[in-house]
Amino acid sequence: MPKKLTWDMNTVFEGGSSSTALHTFIEETRTVIGKAEALIKDWGSESGASEAGNLVDFLLCREEAFDRLTEASTFARGLLSADVNDSQAAKRVNQLSQLGSQLSDVETRFMKKIKAIPDDAWEALLSDEKLQVSRFNLNEKRKKGQKLLSESEERIIQQLSLDGLEGFSNVYQSLVNSIRVPVEMNGARKFLSAGQAANKLIGHPDPTVRSQILSDWEHAWKEKAPMFADTLNHLAGFRLKTYQLRGENDFLRPALEYNRMEQQTLDTMWETITKNKPKLVEFLDRKAALMGKDKLGWADVTAPLSLGTFEPKTYSFEEAQTFVTTHFGSFSTEMQALAEIAFEHSWVEAEDREGKRPGAYCSNLPVSRQSRIFMTFGGSASNVSTLAHELGHAYHSHVMRDLPHLNRRYAMNVAETASTFCEMIISDATVAAANATEEKIALLDSKISRAAVMFMNIHSRYLFETRFYAQRQSGLLDEKELSQLMEEAQKEAFDNALESYHPMFWASKLHFHITGVPFYNFPYTFGFLFSLGIYSYAKHKGTDFEEDYRKLLRDTASMTTEELAYKHLNADLTQPGFWQSAIDEVLTDIETYFDLTAPYIK
Repeated sequence: MPKKLTWDMNTVFEGGSSSTALHTFIEETRTVIGKAEALIKDWGSESGASEAGNLVDFLLCREEAFDRLTEASTFARGLLSADVNDSQAAKRVNQLSQLGSQLSDVETRFMKKIKAIPDDAWEALLSDEKLQVSRFNLNEKRKKGQKLLSESEERIIQQLSLDGLEGFSNVYQSLVNSIRVPVEMNGARKFLSAGQAANKLIGHPDPTVRSQILSDWEHAWKEKAPMFADTLNHLAGFRLKTYQLRGENDFLRPALEYNRMEQQTLDTMWETITKNKPKLVEFLDRKAALMGKDKLGWADVTAPLSLGTFEPKTYSFEEAQTFVTTHFGSFSTEMQALAEIAFEHSWVEAEDREGKRPGAYCSNLPVSRQSRIFMTFGGSASNVSTLAHELGHAYHSHVMRDLPHLNRRYAMNVAETASTFCEMIISDATVAAANATEEKIALLDSKISRAAVMFMNIHSRYLFETRFYAQRQSGLLDEKELSQLMEEAQKEAFDNALESYHPMFWASKLHFHITGVPFYNFPYTFGFLFSLGIYSYAKHKGTDFEEDYRKLLRDTASMTTEELAYKHLNADLTQPGFWQSAIDEVLTDIETYFDLTAPYIK
């Protein structure tokens, strides 16, 4: 199996950010968007069912435009992620954002037209066989159209967002690119990029070193805190003003609608988690005792745990590939085959080097019918899990390739279903493959720590962001107020279980500054627990569940989240039962962890 740590982008467009093929593709995409614009402009919605054929023509053109724009954006943003100093890639990203704004204008006109159709004519229109498959999605678009302003007003918002919403997000990314964190390495002081320092912060085995890195990390972000406060304030301000203009007074409602879920589902999830936090606090206290500490610090929660003579296993990238593909095969031959293709055709950018942005993601290439995965691989078991997580996203896209574009637009909460499912397969496999008790403890610790992040760290992000948006409606918050709000949210979410926190997390966490998805936090916890519930079910059914799982993934963009759970799992997400059954999986791991670690407590 190939050992290559860098991805191959030349099979998409040869020549990097200066690619002539990319330039041609972008110009062709501009033409397709223009065609879609003309088709929707000429479509006479008043005639209803008689215009079904023309609507189908528009939807096919719209699909081509979105797929082409996604293809080019994945390529350009990928190049910029791999080299934050690639100025030509940054220009391409900006160019594609402008095309995206133009396509958004087309989408606005589309939604405005279908919302104006009388109910009886609309139902007649949807009776067309070619439109039936996207009935849910078309109704969703029609409902969204009812909240929009006039076409000209929506066009103004889109155009202003390029230098407003998108502009401030780009400023944030430029600031992140300039971050340098001083770290002691082999007796010498070296300055690391944000991405490299983040890996050291969560992965270094020495708690004293982690504590020092966290201090230096906090200081690096604090140096630019006023500028980060500006970007966050104006990103939120742009959103809030847009909501207000559209008559939306609940800043959380757009995020819930985007994720196709009800407030009651979200509230029930957090309430059930909160009731179970005391057991998580016991786990954190036990981990602290095993590390010889009274309490864990912020950087210790997900840090590796080594007892006795055990040293954490380090994987080569080749070993990680073999491990992932082998264990994917225990559940799904299709999933295994996709992972093999991803490695053989170099879909993964994993090299640990300077100049890369922090984090990990998977992005779709719908025209090439491929994906690309971005991460920084350091050889830890956590890195192997991250690799599996991102391959899960690729598999999700893979099983939906033949669906219409409208039916492929799944929201973020269910987007984490396949990724977290794959991650669990690998986590369980590493625990099962452990040869010694101390190794099993370390792997279980990593697995439970992941749950602690979902139940506590993510909860702190949700608490911070809801409170920040509530206060932002009355004016700007400075960097001190933001840090105070962040630390208060962390203390509440962790039940005051830690000895140190990360007040500058609001600046260092990219998710608070993303423009495409509002409230980029609770969907992670939802996806984790939803996947845990599915995974528990799958373990009992074995490979018989493979086809059912595939069908569930294919439905993720074609119904509400509550309908999806009821159809495929017979579960009511507005009640605590499903959430508790998923959390029980974590509690079982914690009890096993307590039993195994009891002899090590003095």
